Amino acid sequence: MSSSERWLDREAGPLVRPYAMTRGRTRPEGGDFELITVVTATGVPAGERLRYSPDHARVLRACARPVAVVDLSADLGLPIGVVRVLLGDLRDEGLISVVDAVEPAQGRRPPKGVLREVLNGLRAL
Repeated sequence: MSSSERWLDREAGPLVRPYAMTRGRTRPEGGDFELITVVTATGVPAGERLRYSPDHARVLRACARPVAVVDLSADLGLPIGVVRVLLGDLRDEGLISVVDAVEPAQGRRPPKGVLREVLNGLRAL
């Protein structure tokens, strides 16, 4: 096979099975990532710690800013299960962290005018 040939299915793209990307693992170690979990790179240099695949490096670069797990999957074109396993590896190495969700203000309600506008908008539907 020449260096210019690639294993491709023109419709599907490169043929790499998800289990090959995760070494057969289907779940991350140390807990799962929900679809809406927001992750971000910790800023710790990967150095020798990133002894994984190029996909790990792609995920880590994509986490330079806080991003939801589902968005990582879509942006990188990787299956959600693969992204979760790769994120677990990166979390175990201290290279990414989960961003805490912001709790809503306790006891605070939106102004009455806002609620009235929402109600009017729903009625207009």
